[in-house]
Amino acid sequence: MTLSRRSFSFFSALTAAQAAAPLAFAQAPKLKIGVLTDMSGALSSVLGKGSVDGARMAIEDFGSTVAGMPVELVFADHQNKPDVGAAIARRWFDEEQVDMLLDLGNSAVAIACQTIAKDKNKIIIVTGASSSDITNKFCNSHSFHWGYDTYMQSAALAGNMTKGGDNSWFFLSADYAYGQALEADARKKVLEAGGKVLGGVKHPANTMDMSSFLLQAQSSGAKVIGLATTGEDMERIVKQGQEFGIWRKQKAASFGMQLYYIPGIGPANMQGMVHNSIYYWDRDDKTRDLAQRFLKRNGKPPAETHAVNYSAVTQYLKAVKAAGTKETGAVLKALHSMPVEDLVTRNGKVRADGRLIRPTHLVEVKSPGEIKGQWDLLKVVAEIPGDQAFRPPGESVCTLLKT
Repeated sequence: MTLSRRSFSFFSALTAAQAAAPLAFAQAPKLKIGVLTDMSGALSSVLGKGSVDGARMAIEDFGSTVAGMPVELVFADHQNKPDVGAAIARRWFDEEQVDMLLDLGNSAVAIACQTIAKDKNKIIIVTGASSSDITNKFCNSHSFHWGYDTYMQSAALAGNMTKGGDNSWFFLSADYAYGQALEADARKKVLEAGGKVLGGVKHPANTMDMSSFLLQAQSSGAKVIGLATTGEDMERIVKQGQEFGIWRKQKAASFGMQLYYIPGIGPANMQGMVHNSIYYWDRDDKTRDLAQRFLKRNGKPPAETHAVNYSAVTQYLKAVKAAGTKETGAVLKALHSMPVEDLVTRNGKVRADGRLIRPTHLVEVKSPGEIKGQWDLLKVVAEIPGDQAFRPPGESVCTLLKT
């Protein structure tokens, strides 16, 4: 059989179109989100796989597509090293076409990646890192802070409690930058609220015997002992303080508590301890809905960052939908203009410095007699309005708030 010239031309064009189809499909636009987190280190229980699942659940609930684009999720371990995190961020932006980066559950990693995101004209939403400087002296136009920060963990908590009558404080703090910053912010708010600071002591990292520090706190007679520490040091302080009977007479305020810490330390050791929380799973029907679905995947309800990742990804997808494009400028405009309302966040508004302003909650560890289930560990005792929970514009050095 022979083909006419006309038939051959048609056959050639059809064959070329069929050959090009897979390439065209592969190059179809998609939206790519990257979760850069601690997958294997000290923070992996409150970040890690749960952070990835929180983001993935948001994508699934949104239908896995937005503005005609499929949504793809990638994740990596920054190992709590700024150089490792920065290298991953650059590769994702330059080679893998990641459009938005989130989590960054380490402040040094987050601050390193903020500059990269702006330089590459990409978007970064910090959900797991805690330094309030992320939207203060390190703020930039492409960066957002969606989760807890050191100001709301310490200053807002101390100010609220002081106004409520817990007006004398002693601080037991870690002797490094994190603990020092928490104590400094809390001290200031106690004094502004008319309270008194009766003293303070700093412990070195990885101190096994906390007795001398605890006895100083006990002898101060302060109504509240502010714990500006975290991890195993906090665990030792709480357990040893319980042995001395301190928490029966003096209230403990933790500036770095997480839900997952309570089973390990023991509710009996922590009963009555208070904390300012971005998210608690049993707060209302919406938070319980998310928690039950998350629990089926992970065997436990979401920690704060896990839930906040859900909120951040949901809002980012809403912004892309509203903009009708993934172009950074249009999405940034939408993120700053849209209200934030989802299963995690109520009555949220993004400020010019990228700080999500939303209510937070004063939570207290239940006594063993009040606990009705494995994760029924906290009770919400007060809501702190967003404008009181985060650093006010007048105390910020961020130039974005000055324009």
